[in-house]
Amino acid sequence: MSHPTVAVLEYWLVRYRRSWRSSALTSFVLPVMFLLAMGLSVGRYVDARSHALGVSYVDFIAPGVLAATGLQLAVSESTWPVFDAFSWTRTYHAIQAAPPKVADILRGHLAYVLMRTGVAALGFMLVMLLFGTVHSARFGLALPTAVLLGLAVATPCFAFSASVRQDGMFAVLFRFAVVPMTLFAGVFFPVSSMPLAARVLAYVSPLWHAVELVRAATLGTATAWGVPAHVGVLAGWAVLGYLLALRRFTRKLAS
Repeated sequence: MSHPTVAVLEYWLVRYRRSWRSSALTSFVLPVMFLLAMGLSVGRYVDARSHALGVSYVDFIAPGVLAATGLQLAVSESTWPVFDAFSWTRTYHAIQAAPPKVADILRGHLAYVLMRTGVAALGFMLVMLLFGTVHSARFGLALPTAVLLGLAVATPCFAFSASVRQDGMFAVLFRFAVVPMTLFAGVFFPVSSMPLAARVLAYVSPLWHAVELVRAATLGTATAWGVPAHVGVLAGWAVLGYLLALRRFTRKLAS
């Protein structure tokens, strides 16, 4: 008999078997097309006018797009599906009637989100190899970094999704958190070129730390703060988010 957490994970995997084709476009094809458009097309103009990055523009943004893809996928899988399981289909309530406890429900769904993030990151990594944007033997470390980023953003998003009463709040989350992070966390240009206030916001965001780690793994360069510091920030986000999510799930499922 499966562990309750594993049983919850199996439920989400079975459910995903019915819809994986529709998610392939947003989780894989669109980031690849974006890399083509920004990295190769716009990158030609950037490379022709400046060499300040030290590498070609496509080499610079490819690891950033990898991290941003993991971020956006993890947030997407941690918002509407969680709200749906609480308020629309009430899937969590149905699972709670079986052996799984609240912690099992949360961990099983989180494990599914991390698997989705890892698969999408692995697919994008293969594309990076085909594009010739990998210049380090440490490239494989980009995968656990993407998964850790997924955990760092999924856990607080689970807590947020368990707290809101209307799904319209997710548009606010994307508009004021996900989009700014994607634009100003070092994905497309160095954070060091931004004003101090903007840099501080970037340093707080989990995405910047993941971008630094993935870029170091891809290019073989050093990170801004050192690997332990970046990993520590991501782990801190994950632990705090998990505790908040567990608290919110417990209250929500008890009501």
